[in-house]
Amino acid sequence: MRILTAIMATLTSLTISLGIAQAASAPAHTSDAVNALQPLWQPPMADRLDPIQPIRFRHGDVSWLPSLAKQAGWPDHAIPKLTELVLRESGGCPNRRGGDKVDADCNITGVSEWNHRSDTGLLQINGVNYDKSRNKWAAVCRQMNICTQEPLLNPLTNLKAGLVLYRISGFEPWNPCNWRVCKASTTSVP
Repeated sequence: MRILTAIMATLTSLTISLGIAQAASAPAHTSDAVNALQPLWQPPMADRLDPIQPIRFRHGDVSWLPSLAKQAGWPDHAIPKLTELVLRESGGCPNRRGGDKVDADCNITGVSEWNHRSDTGLLQINGVNYDKSRNKWAAVCRQMNICTQEPLLNPLTNLKAGLVLYRISGFEPWNPCNWRVCKASTTSVP
């Protein structure tokens, strides 16, 4: 009986020790919002030595974009133009809605305009592309089953939605001359 008690005590001690060690090595929880892509689950990869590092989004920095765009399925030849568009549309801040003001860390600091709040995420996907109440042919809603704004705040999802639009009509959805104001000449188009 003493041997059984000793074994049980040893197992209990090991279990508690391992639990404490694991808790001590866990990252500290912070209350600050961190704009990072952290996969919930990854399939095992035998040849991967380094863990995937989360993306830290900063206004004006899109160094992470080519990798994420390829993951979303964008063709290599389109990535330079895509980069220009992401910088122009959202500054590289995936949580941005039309009219949002952001700081250097992509935190929303206010709203400058209220007339285009349906524009969403990296590519500022407009509501006519996901909201069937605005457009019964909304391509993103029909092809991806994303019919609300919230999922498009995810950067990978936003790039995939942008790819749907790109496959339909190239970069035309982002052509300022299609918005009745041509940015190149800054004059209204009749």
